[in-house]
Amino acid sequence: MKIVTVPNQVLSSPTKPVEKIDGNIKKIVVDMEKVLIAQDDPPGVGLAANQVGLNLSIFIIRPSEKSKTKVFINPKILQTTPYNLPPKQKGRKKVKLEGCLSIPRIWGPVKRTERVLLKYQDLTGKEYEKWFSGFEATIIQHEMDHLNGVVFTQRAIEQKGQLYREEGDELVKIEY
Repeated sequence: MKIVTVPNQVLSSPTKPVEKIDGNIKKIVVDMEKVLIAQDDPPGVGLAANQVGLNLSIFIIRPSEKSKTKVFINPKILQTTPYNLPPKQKGRKKVKLEGCLSIPRIWGPVKRTERVLLKYQDLTGKEYEKWFSGFEATIIQHEMDHLNGVVFTQRAIEQKGQLYREEGDELVKIEY
């Protein structure tokens, strides 16, 4: 199992729901977790099934190396809170940039909401409705975009954000 990169068509197509959570789906999730954990430059914090070439509504998140991997099958965002606007600061604002394992070495700002109410199933098929906030909410929104066939660079551009390309230790503006 390998990470696919843009412009692979599977990344720009909405995924299909998982009909039955069986041994095959459980193996896919185990393999996805191995792929996610193997990413170290940069480390990955989330992975959608279509990022490994599978047209399935599944993603996993692992916000830090010490975190236990969380599995989301057939997820739907039911509700969000308003955009998380950073507090006004004197001097330079620190903007968080998103990246993506399927778009290596490209970074850009994406406005994401602070909290999301997500409906999803786990590997046993049990359904949940749960609020997620902070970094987990950001990762979930990024992965939900993947399941809907949207990559973060599209979000950044539609929000009039600047994209950057890694060149050595520098981030260089991408002109578009």
